[in-house]
Amino acid sequence: MLEYMDQGGSIMWIIAALSLAALAAAAERLIFFHKASVDVEKLEGDFGKAISCGDAEGAWRVAKANDGSANRLFVAALAHWGIGAEDMKLLMEQQVRREIYRWEKNLFVLEMIGKIAPLLGLLGTVLGMVAMFRSLHFGGQVNAAMVTGGIWKALFTTVAGLAVAIPTIMVYGFLNAKIDSEEETLKRSADFIVREHIASGGGKDGAQK
Repeated sequence: MLEYMDQGGSIMWIIAALSLAALAAAAERLIFFHKASVDVEKLEGDFGKAISCGDAEGAWRVAKANDGSANRLFVAALAHWGIGAEDMKLLMEQQVRREIYRWEKNLFVLEMIGKIAPLLGLLGTVLGMVAMFRSLHFGGQVNAAMVTGGIWKALFTTVAGLAVAIPTIMVYGFLNAKIDSEEETLKRSADFIVREHIASGGGKDGAQK
């Protein structure tokens, strides 16, 4: 492996560093997604029961049961339960945007690596080809083995760049799809909260539940 790295030159080491950065960014995001995802149906059901019974303590307990994105919506709603219906709707929209921003954090790293890695590979190939033809020009005698060997070494960086870029782009697409799904889920939870807020009278008399 080190032999291939040395043959690829400094570009290969840069590509290797990008692969480690992509792996770290993907692992960090996957861990965050796992922690931020909760059973929204159960959360809404338990919260709705507590609110309908006027159990403020129970509602807080349900909202704080996990540190998921949806839970933070419910916590924010309870903290401002006395505001009007329109203000609650605006608050929930702000909270959804805030949570989606948290989900999108550091995704740009994967996007950049997915775009840069193949370009670096191509650059390494071009530089390798330039070096090969320069040595052939000044070396005088040329044979097929020298040419094919030089081309093989030059193309290795392109292969490495694509090998890093392809899985990185796949993970980036997967995570983006998860974010789109989570955004829809949070919007539904926000609508649920607004309906519960109005039904409980929180939007009319400002009562703290």
